[in-house]
Amino acid sequence: MKPYSGLSTRANQIVDFLKNITSPSQIHQIQAQLILQNLQSHTAVALHFINACQSVGLLTSSLPLFTQIKKPHVFIYNSLIRAFSHTDSPHMSLFLYTHMHKNSVPPNNFTFPFILKPLSDLEDLRNGESIHTHIVKLGQFNDIYVQNSLLNLYASCGCMKLCQQMFDEMPKRDVVSWTVLIDGNRVLGKYDDALIAFEQMQYEGVIPNRVTMVNALEACANSGAIEMGVWIHDFIRKKGWELDVIMGTALVDMYGKCGRIEEGIRVFERMEVKSVFTWNSLINGLANAKSGNEAVWWFFRMEQVGVEVDEVTLLGVLCACCNSGLVETGWQIFSLLMKGKYGFPPNVKHCACMVNLLARAGQLEHAVKFINSLTYEPTRVMWGVLLAGCRAHGNLELSEFAAKKLVDLEPENGAYHVLLSNLYAEMGKWTDVIELRRLMRSKGVTKDLGYSSVAFDNQDDELSASIS
Repeated sequence: MKPYSGLSTRANQIVDFLKNITSPSQIHQIQAQLILQNLQSHTAVALHFINACQSVGLLTSSLPLFTQIKKPHVFIYNSLIRAFSHTDSPHMSLFLYTHMHKNSVPPNNFTFPFILKPLSDLEDLRNGESIHTHIVKLGQFNDIYVQNSLLNLYASCGCMKLCQQMFDEMPKRDVVSWTVLIDGNRVLGKYDDALIAFEQMQYEGVIPNRVTMVNALEACANSGAIEMGVWIHDFIRKKGWELDVIMGTALVDMYGKCGRIEEGIRVFERMEVKSVFTWNSLINGLANAKSGNEAVWWFFRMEQVGVEVDEVTLLGVLCACCNSGLVETGWQIFSLLMKGKYGFPPNVKHCACMVNLLARAGQLEHAVKFINSLTYEPTRVMWGVLLAGCRAHGNLELSEFAAKKLVDLEPENGAYHVLLSNLYAEMGKWTDVIELRRLMRSKGVTKDLGYSSVAFDNQDDELSASIS
C-alpha cells in the first residue's frame, strides 16, 4: 500500500487499518489513537475515519471527534455533510453546515451540492432558499453543479415555476439540468411540459443520458405519447445501450400504457435481467389491453421462475381477470391470496377489484355478499363499481341500494344525489325524487355539471388507474 505523503508512519498505519474496518469496536480503538496522535484534523485521516464510521453504521460517533476541533478544514465538513446526506439522519447535514458557519469556516463550491441533496430529499424549501441566498452572497452561483443542485431542490419541493425560472436564467445547461427539469415536471404529472422540455433539449443539441430517457419514457407512458416513445426506443437501439432493468422496465411500461403491448412483450423477452417491477409492467399492460388469459399465463410463469410477487402484481392480474371476464380464474387467485400463499393479505384495492369482477359478470348478489363480508367499511370505489355493474345489468333495486351507499359516504357530492334521483325517476318513485331534491336544496348540495352522467363509470377508471 502506497503511503500518504506528509503523514507519519503511524498515521499511514491507521489509514490502512481504517480501510479494513469490519466491526464497531475497532472504530472506538482507532478514535482513541487519533486523539493520542493528534491526527483528527488531518484531512486524509479524517476522510478515511468518516468512511469507516459510515461503513459500520457509526457515523454519529465521528461527530464529537471533529466538532471539538477548533477550526476543522472545509474538506472535513464537506465529507461529513456528504456522508450524512446518505443516511437515515439527513438533517445532521444541516446541523454540520450551521456548525461550519459558527466556526467561520467558509463553504466552497463542493459544500453546496452536498448540503442541497438532503434538503431536496427532505423537501425543505425554507432552508433550501436560505442556502440559495448564501450561495449568491458567496459568489458560488455560477458553478453549474451548484445550479443543478438548486434546480433539483426546487423540483423536489414541487416548485416548478421557480425551477423553470432559474433554468431559463442559466447561461449554460448540461444534461443534468435538462433531466432535472424533465423529472420535476413528470413527478408533478405535467407530462406535456416534461416532453416539451425533452424536445427542446434535442433542439439545443444536448445528448440525453439513460436517466433522461427513463424519465421521458415515463412521461410518454402517462400521456400516451407513443410516437415519442418509439423515437426514444429507436435512439436507445442506435446508441447500442444495454436494456438494463430500469430502462427495459420503462419501455415495457410505456408500450403497455400506450396500447402497444406486443412490442412491450418483445422488449420484455429481450431483457436478460428482470425485476418484479418489470413483470408488473407487463401484466398491467396486458390487463389494460384486455388480454386476460395472457396476463394470467405470465402471472403463473412469474411464479414458476421464482420471482416473488407483490401487492401490485396481484392487483394487476385481478384487474386482467376483471377486464376479460375471467371470474373463475380471478376468484381462484383471490382465494390463494386469502389463504396467505403470497405472504400478505388482500388490501382494499384487491377487494374492490373482486367487487368489480363479480359486478361486471352480473353476479350482483354475490358482489353484495362479498362487500358485506368485509371486516372494514366498504369504499367509494367498491360501491361505484357495484353501481356500474347494476346499471349495466338493469338491476334498478340494487342500483338504488349502491347509490344510497355513495350518498351516505359523500353527502356533499351532488353528482351522487343526482344519480340517485335519476334512478328514482326510472323506477317511478316520484315522491322520492321530490324529497331528495328538497333535501339537496336544504343542504345546499349542487350538481356538478357534466359529471353525474359518468360518475359511476369513473369508479371503474379509478380502480384501473390504481395499478398504473
